[in-house]
Amino acid sequence: MKNPYLFSYLPFVTVLLFSLTFGVYSVGETLILFKEIGLYQGMREFLSDFQLRIFLLTMYSLLFFMLFAALKLIAVTIHETALLFFLKEEADASYSASKSGVVIYFIGALASAIGIQSWKTLVLIFLITSFIYFVYVVYKLSPFMTLTHTVGLIFFQIIIWSVLVTGLLYIIFRLYNGLLASIPLTNPVNK
Repeated sequence: MKNPYLFSYLPFVTVLLFSLTFGVYSVGETLILFKEIGLYQGMREFLSDFQLRIFLLTMYSLLFFMLFAALKLIAVTIHETALLFFLKEEADASYSASKSGVVIYFIGALASAIGIQSWKTLVLIFLITSFIYFVYVVYKLSPFMTLTHTVGLIFFQIIIWSVLVTGLLYIIFRLYNGLLASIPLTNPVNK
């Protein structure tokens, strides 16, 4: 009998790898920005280049770790809620069949090291990995569900994610527009 917890460490390692690759990219872009606005030389008076890079990498990696851990928590909650509604079997095999999909995210996290020079490549690798994982999980769970339940599982997750992303984008745009409206130079009423 295979140990069901064989790959239990992979989600943590995956989140850590994605956080590091996004963090390394962010450090490079931040240093370029600091040099353009003249802040780099002032910071070099307090920290060496290596210390500044390590400090920024620690901060960005921690920020991205929290982001990816939150995304993982949300994704697991949405997925297991969908399973609650659409998976009618109580067999442990149906639940553990999809657990081996964490290897897909691990491979995607390793592949993200390739795209460390471009945020578009990093995001694309993350999205492709997520899509492949989703297809794999649905494929592994489909023998335990009817066709209508499989379609329901797919649409439930797509609808919930769409609502969450749309709501987040709406909030970001509202905050951005509110910020622009509060700046006196861009407000046409104050001219």
